[in-house]
Amino acid sequence: MREEATGTLRRDAIGLREVLFQSVTAMAPAAAVAASIPAGAAFAGGSLPLAVLVALVACLFTASCVAELARELPAAGSVATYAARGLHPAVGFLVGWGYVFAEMLVPPLLLLQLGFTVAGTLHDERPWYPADLWWPYSLAGAAVIAVAGYLGVRASARFGTVLGVFEVLVFLGFAALLIVSAGGANTLSVFGTSHTVTGRSGIGGVFAGSVYTVLAFAGFEAAAPLAEETREPRRTMRRAVLGAALGIGLFYVVTTYAMTVYVGPDRFAGFGASGSASWEGVARASFGFFWVLLFLAVVNSTIANANACASVSTRTAFALARVRVLPGVLATLHPRHRSPVAGIVVQTVVAVAAVLGLGLGYGPETAFLLLATVIVTVVIGVYIVVNLACAGHFVRAGGSSLKPVRHLLFPVLGVAAFVSALLTAAGLPVFDFVTELTAPVSYAGPVVGVWMAAGVLALLVLARRHPERIAETSRVHIEEDATAGPRQDGSIVR
Repeated sequence: MREEATGTLRRDAIGLREVLFQSVTAMAPAAAVAASIPAGAAFAGGSLPLAVLVALVACLFTASCVAELARELPAAGSVATYAARGLHPAVGFLVGWGYVFAEMLVPPLLLLQLGFTVAGTLHDERPWYPADLWWPYSLAGAAVIAVAGYLGVRASARFGTVLGVFEVLVFLGFAALLIVSAGGANTLSVFGTSHTVTGRSGIGGVFAGSVYTVLAFAGFEAAAPLAEETREPRRTMRRAVLGAALGIGLFYVVTTYAMTVYVGPDRFAGFGASGSASWEGVARASFGFFWVLLFLAVVNSTIANANACASVSTRTAFALARVRVLPGVLATLHPRHRSPVAGIVVQTVVAVAAVLGLGLGYGPETAFLLLATVIVTVVIGVYIVVNLACAGHFVRAGGSSLKPVRHLLFPVLGVAAFVSALLTAAGLPVFDFVTELTAPVSYAGPVVGVWMAAGVLALLVLARRHPERIAETSRVHIEEDATAGPRQDGSIVR
């Protein structure tokens, strides 16, 4: 079938429900609850629910900034467009360059987790199954994601909605069971500072735990790149971004509270992502076959997250290729499904190459940690820039559109929250609770540095030969009229 090198993404294809779950599944709630958030228990101990609540408040500052910009600038370029309009087109190019890179690595990251989770569980249940035979499941997941992306945003988003509902319901159901089983052990003292670990007493332990928990919120902005395919994008994008951050943040608080009071706040410092003191370990020991549902929810979460982030990477790449700052082939659309097929092919090739190359070279768990460090370092850097872009955009607009709290105070607080998270993710021992990274995970910093240096070089070449293309990164390709609905004439919002 003939493919189109130009054209627009399918307009009005999805609504609030689909874009909301685009952000929800990009946050990987089940995987975060089971693996990411427990890392904070080593510092916050039984006060981890308070640490999660602190992280939620901190992340809502940045989510508010993204939501404000998504309402003003509904564009597939999302964070790249925001940075271009709020700061400078050159900054927008570099943000897009880094964001596409990071989001393109998320599917292989989750496919690695899918592989070693399934293989490890099969080995535990059937010892004759080799624990190192993980890669067939990763490749099967890559095929599912590629097909969903090829069929277009409607199929991909609805697929993500089903997966997202399943994982959230499973963990909420289990949390309710834990709270009921805890009985008289239920206590609001876990929202205080009295249960932090020895040596990190008080608010210091809570803060250390919250920094690790902040990383579980990454992905709340994933709805934004679907703006051009969404009905009433100005209103829908804002609701989706804020709704996902707040809704999943509360989900994190409830589930963490449930496990803390069930295990016991004074024994919670040893809780982690595996073993008897973990979500699966507790389910296996006390709730019989329920662990299977948790296992399926985590597997489901890896596929849903990979699917959501594949949509993010291909749409952002499409937006940058459309204005010719990335290779034009990435703007190729399928004539029927209006999906960026060339981007999907590139995404699939990168995913398979990273999974097999890094996974077989270093082992799937180590490869997972390496990719996670690269991704989180770039994404948190993007969040910091977007906070600054929010302030820049509304200060430039001035007048009644400038709201000092939302457009000045919140960006400053968002930057403050994510600077500490960035240093933690990169393993830079600025704080005493930050662990210095070891090889090969420590290669993440140089990898990010080399990629961004290449972006600066590309920027300099483009600025010299085609400066008009850099300026195009600030273009918004859809303008919404409050009464007539989205316009499709390609006009620019000024």
